[in-house]
Amino acid sequence: MPGMGAVASTLIAGVMQARNNDVAPIGSVTQMAHIRLGKREENRNPLIRDFVPLAGLDDIVFGGWDPISPNMYEAARTAGVMSDSDLAAMSSELEGIVAMDAVFEQRWVSRLEGVRVKTETNKFAQAEALMADIERFRVENECDRLVMVWCASTEAYQEASAVHDTVAAFEEGLRNNDENIAPSQIYAYAALMSGVPFANGAPNLTVDLPCIVELAGREGVPICGKDFKTGQTLMKTLISPGLKSRMLGIRGWYSTNILGNRDGEVLDAPENFMTKEVSKLGVLGAILQPELYPRLYGEIDHKVRIDYYPPRGDDKEGWDNIDIFGWLGYPMQIKINFLCRDSILAAPLVLDLALFMDLAKRAGESGVQEWLSFYFKAPQAGEAGPEHDIFIQQTKLKNTLREWMGEEPVTHSEAG
Repeated sequence: MPGMGAVASTLIAGVMQARNNDVAPIGSVTQMAHIRLGKREENRNPLIRDFVPLAGLDDIVFGGWDPISPNMYEAARTAGVMSDSDLAAMSSELEGIVAMDAVFEQRWVSRLEGVRVKTETNKFAQAEALMADIERFRVENECDRLVMVWCASTEAYQEASAVHDTVAAFEEGLRNNDENIAPSQIYAYAALMSGVPFANGAPNLTVDLPCIVELAGREGVPICGKDFKTGQTLMKTLISPGLKSRMLGIRGWYSTNILGNRDGEVLDAPENFMTKEVSKLGVLGAILQPELYPRLYGEIDHKVRIDYYPPRGDDKEGWDNIDIFGWLGYPMQIKINFLCRDSILAAPLVLDLALFMDLAKRAGESGVQEWLSFYFKAPQAGEAGPEHDIFIQQTKLKNTLREWMGEEPVTHSEAG
């Protein structure tokens, strides 16, 4: 995991609790969800983890890079997601997971200062150093397979440039220290060159680049992203499909967040917030299809705000005001106040993505894994664009698993 802060430490502590104390891994689809097979009357509903050959929790070893956190116990204490009493029983085990020095460049995260960073200044040399870290981790921990999930901060906004057009151009850019190559892209390159599937949990471009898509296909490695779908956007992908299903109109959707953790501090910089804003704003248009329903969704005022508020720590609060209208155009409103815990929601997503990406690699898949859109705010997709309706995403995910295992997809049709 590049970025071993709040999300990574919360994930690791949760897996330790599940292993050692039989604590339920709540929020993890791979561990908790059942999957229907065949017709409803057949009553075949195994757990997903019993249906497909996922790696078990006892088989996972954690590691990664961080420019700040010395080890996972200190990272967890600093993040403040879990209480000291919960962490005490795992303190020695968490202390034993020490983050490797990171590839870090402050211009991409201006509000953070890296103190545990690699000494290499050339970007190609940095990529080689990461590949050496990957191989050393593989050997020292006797790993059969690896998966990389980006859990680090949101990078400053950027658009793709010529250096991202092809693998050859990207590699030349690495050697020439091209300023358009961000640290997350160096991690993705190192992962794919090492045969390691890569999932992007932040709204950075990272794998949404022609060069990375080309490399993933060439090396036969799965990729997916971007931006974990946790708090406010999760609510949007739950609520908006329901309103659309009943053909209720939407005039405006105002969203604001307060967040006090390291993620909130990074997003307090305008250039980093812009990256997150683009990720968040794309959801409603894709779900509501204003081009098909201009009378209902053609004039939505959609606003998104994030404010850094240190007293709140990792306890994120999202407020939504939704102005809707119904029969005869009469207006109505919906108010949502979601007091959530950012890392508590994100941690099980990292676990699921790691296990599913490992499964995809073993299934012979490579390139963009659109079936994992369920987990992302801005899913990487093909030419038709991403599907954002979480219920369609869930069906796509489960049907992919069914088909891999020789079962019929479930369509919910009862036509004779």
